[in-house]
Amino acid sequence: MLDFTYYTPTKVVFGKHTEEQVGRLTAEQGAKKALVHFGGQSAQKSGLLDRVAESLHAAGVETVLLGGVKPNPRLSLVYEGIDLCRKEGVDFLLAVGGGSVIDSAKAIGYGLANEGDVWDFYEKKRQPSACLPVGVVLTIAAAGSEMSDSSVITKEEGGLKRSVKSDLSRPRFAVMNPELTYTLPPYQTASGCTDILMHTMERYFTPRQGQGAEFTDGLAESLLRTVMASARVLRDDPLNYDARAHVMWAGSLSHNGLTGCGTLGDWATHQLEHELGGMFDVAHGAGLAAMWGSWARYVYREDPARFARFARNVMGLCDVGSQEQTALAGIEAFEGFLRDIRMPVNLPQLGLEVTDAQIDELAYKCTFMGKRTIGSFKVLGEEDIKAIYRMAR
Repeated sequence: MLDFTYYTPTKVVFGKHTEEQVGRLTAEQGAKKALVHFGGQSAQKSGLLDRVAESLHAAGVETVLLGGVKPNPRLSLVYEGIDLCRKEGVDFLLAVGGGSVIDSAKAIGYGLANEGDVWDFYEKKRQPSACLPVGVVLTIAAAGSEMSDSSVITKEEGGLKRSVKSDLSRPRFAVMNPELTYTLPPYQTASGCTDILMHTMERYFTPRQGQGAEFTDGLAESLLRTVMASARVLRDDPLNYDARAHVMWAGSLSHNGLTGCGTLGDWATHQLEHELGGMFDVAHGAGLAAMWGSWARYVYREDPARFARFARNVMGLCDVGSQEQTALAGIEAFEGFLRDIRMPVNLPQLGLEVTDAQIDELAYKCTFMGKRTIGSFKVLGEEDIKAIYRMAR
């Protein structure tokens, strides 16, 4: 097992009607005026924003509203939020939504607490030294941003989707009521479940796994099996509270570091998807689903035993011959699961017809214009990345 630091400062308040506690939780942070950041009209139509505002006002916290967050949250709205918060004297950021809203709030927090252009942090030109405090009322189980150190933002100019990782942005609290996810469309629910699975699989398929990391492996495998089972339940019974609760809690644990303690992490599939999101604005979980099988088939020979273990312990398969054969059977079985929940397993199923020129551009951007490789299970350069994109089409 590798050395690691596990840091989870987020206070979780989980269960029915927990959004009614948001005022008290925000006031406990010393907040006087909060930006309530949200996405589209669903939070308004459902009455959630009204309940949140009522709770905040009852606790003596003033509010400023900023909606309009889209999937693959935009840098332009981050800039707008920074300007609004400075004008209004906001001292706390409350994200009411899913990962896109939370990531946008984190970016606003970086912009308010540091000098200069906030995009510098996403381009890795410098590191943030502070972040305005963030709280969350979670409405979508997917990204795990409610307990993570990560924020992903898309810059419209150039279609660049980039991330920042810093403990400074970990939310102070996360209010999680699974009932708030009842109204999600089936595609969004399935995409969220896929994102959760991939967060753990990025940590599971890494070098030096299985060498003293048995406990972490067991946690990861249990989480994967639970989310897969719950995703199938929700496909047929979207109002199943227990399945919603399992997925929501697993989403947080999949990305707060727990399932990767003592391991290295790969993240190649995420990097491949980020470029698809930047260029084509696809749903993140669906983009991951469309890329994973091609990545897996490209890299599995680096450690077929690892994929064979996945086939046995997660997909429930028996050995079907050699480790390589079992590994491939596990990859196919996982793609079968994705089809079961109506997720794409290649780019055409994602609705994309990607040209050779676009693949060249995607690969170039994925290497940060030739400045990096991606992955650790197998280190991938620009030509490897092109090959995986081609396999996916």
